[in-house]
Amino acid sequence: MRIGELARETGVSVRLLRYYEEQGLLDSERTPGGQRVYGPDAPAVVRRIRALLGAGLPTRGIAEVLDRVCGSEAEIEPCLSPMLVARLDAIDEKIHDLQGARSSLVAVTEGRQLAATD
Repeated sequence: MRIGELARETGVSVRLLRYYEEQGLLDSERTPGGQRVYGPDAPAVVRRIRALLGAGLPTRGIAEVLDRVCGSEAEIEPCLSPMLVARLDAIDEKIHDLQGARSSLVAVTEGRQLAATD
């Protein structure tokens, strides 16, 4: 499958597919004319990449996960659980911080914070 076909099938731009390849997330072969040709598993790999990006993983983390995908698109080796749990913890911390900032902003917009400092 050529890059344009993969882009159409997955809804991912050609530019992003090239980026995924540069990051070592997606493999291709080259024709004698230098065009990229992807294997039959490429659409599934791109879907995994998109799902992991959507989950907030950086590309270096995605590379580690992709190397350890088992069976279906959703299964990964148990050894990845600590990394993924750490990522969840980091997200929970960010959510907590954002909730605190939101509460403070609500207080300021309602005039409570400013009145308390007078």
